[in-house]
Amino acid sequence: MTTARSGRDSSEITLDAVRDGLVSIDDIRIHPDTLEHQATVAEANANPQLAANLRRAAELTGLPDDEVLAVYDALRPRRSTTVQLETIAASLESRGAALNAALVREAAAAYARRGLLAEG
Repeated sequence: MTTARSGRDSSEITLDAVRDGLVSIDDIRIHPDTLEHQATVAEANANPQLAANLRRAAELTGLPDDEVLAVYDALRPRRSTTVQLETIAASLESRGAALNAALVREAAAAYARRGLLAEG
């Protein structure tokens, strides 16, 4: 049996169920275990960059959509200071998103070297 992120059996997620309004967004969101499985497959097929991206995505499935978009926006050049990026990284890390926290810290360091941080 394959289950949706909501816990519903995937066989219950049909076009008729969608038309009848019986399917919620959590029924069709990707499950972090699915992303981890895809990462394992990518790694086994010599694609470590894709595997890393999929693992970061798996971590983000537990965050609200608006927060994921806010992190994305904060990572744009000249949008955030070092302190703001460290605050984001610490928040991510405290909620089990260590890979994403490391990525934000790496971006902060790269932006500092290239003069791409916001002033403030």
